[in-house]
Amino acid sequence: MAQFEVPDVDLDYSRYTNRQLAALPIAVLAIALLIIAGWYVTTGAPVTPGIDFTGGTELQITTTDSSDEVRQTFSDLPYEVDTIARSGGSTYLVTFQATESSQVQEITSTAREAGYTVESAQSRSPAFSARAQQQAFVGVLVAFGGMSLLAFVLFRTFIPSIAIVLSAFSDIVIPIALMNIFGIKLSLGTVAALLMLIGYSVDSDILLNNSVLRRRGDFYESTYRARRTGVTMTLTSLAAMIVMTIVSSPFVFDIPLMPYIGIVLVFGLAADLMNTYLLNVSLLRYYKYEAIA
Repeated sequence: MAQFEVPDVDLDYSRYTNRQLAALPIAVLAIALLIIAGWYVTTGAPVTPGIDFTGGTELQITTTDSSDEVRQTFSDLPYEVDTIARSGGSTYLVTFQATESSQVQEITSTAREAGYTVESAQSRSPAFSARAQQQAFVGVLVAFGGMSLLAFVLFRTFIPSIAIVLSAFSDIVIPIALMNIFGIKLSLGTVAALLMLIGYSVDSDILLNNSVLRRRGDFYESTYRARRTGVTMTLTSLAAMIVMTIVSSPFVFDIPLMPYIGIVLVFGLAADLMNTYLLNVSLLRYYKYEAIA
């Protein structure tokens, strides 16, 4: 049976100062915040919302045409095609930024005239989608606030607790910036991925903090022991998410939404490795040797 060997990252923390360890995560976080700020200035939103949060129409059609041919069929309409996703076999889910009943009727008529079988046509009003966006935003805030409270209750000291909060914040901000770069829109699925990242981030950070602050042994010995376990956990999840992204992509099974959830989790888990084992370690070492010395 094939075995997966976790790579032992040869990072000798004693060779680097706290500033050197924290420099890369802080620089990446600053760049991510600049990207999000620039996106907000140019588009009015920190990340482009999808049909779940703007309202629109989702058309399910059956045809032997390719996705490019389907897009071409609707190109003459005044409503831009938002996404086209294959939903098994010759069925496609096509979304439009159009919500009026006359617009939906024009879209379905165009599909039928092209010889497509219209399985269903569903519309979401902008008002309903705006409420969904507000609820998703509140959900992320509540989850992040609860995670922060848990960190402060568990460790009851400022620096180790804020290290967890800062790491989780960066784990969410970096994927959002990358979503803007790669054109991934915010949907209910990607919001769920961001919520899952809070859990993944807390897992590895609490493991590290607990090992360093509550177990006997040298700081570096405790850090290396926690890193070995934490990296194994994160790489296992990362591998699972990469497989999910590939398998659900249009190149394999073409499952709608799943590739976006997978790729956002891949972004966040990769960021978590950097934030936990550089940024969090630097703050913990500062706390152990300078803040309480």
